[in-house]
Amino acid sequence: MSNRINVSKVSPKAYEAMIGLENYLAASGLDKKLYELIKTRASQINGCAFCINMHTRDAMEIGETAQRLFLLDAWRETNLYTAKERAVLALTEEMTLIAGKHVSDEVYQEAAAHLTDEELAAVIMAVVAINGWNRIAITTHTPI
Repeated sequence: MSNRINVSKVSPKAYEAMIGLENYLAASGLDKKLYELIKTRASQINGCAFCINMHTRDAMEIGETAQRLFLLDAWRETNLYTAKERAVLALTEEMTLIAGKHVSDEVYQEAAAHLTDEELAAVIMAVVAINGWNRIAITTHTPI
């Protein structure tokens, strides 16, 4: 792969803005394991090797199981995830794949049924954040 810019060095203020979103999420009360599932699933969809590598490791460090991480891309086919996690994963997928389809009322309402308004806001922002990070890492060829 060719060398590309390092956004954090070329434009530290842009990078700091992304870190600001991460700081909000860290203080939001969003369950850390759930956040790692969001980050890993969106990264799988986007094909971001750097983020998949980082977030599966981070998830395991906070107690997530290898089995649940290995099966994350097939979460609909297993009973290893709670109803809340399943609702959040469905929302994560629809937000990540938003082009041409949008987020359905069914998926949104299911997530809203399992989350407080504050949690739902945090989940939405978590999906926004990881999709942003994925796009930065993929575009700049950030190595694992």
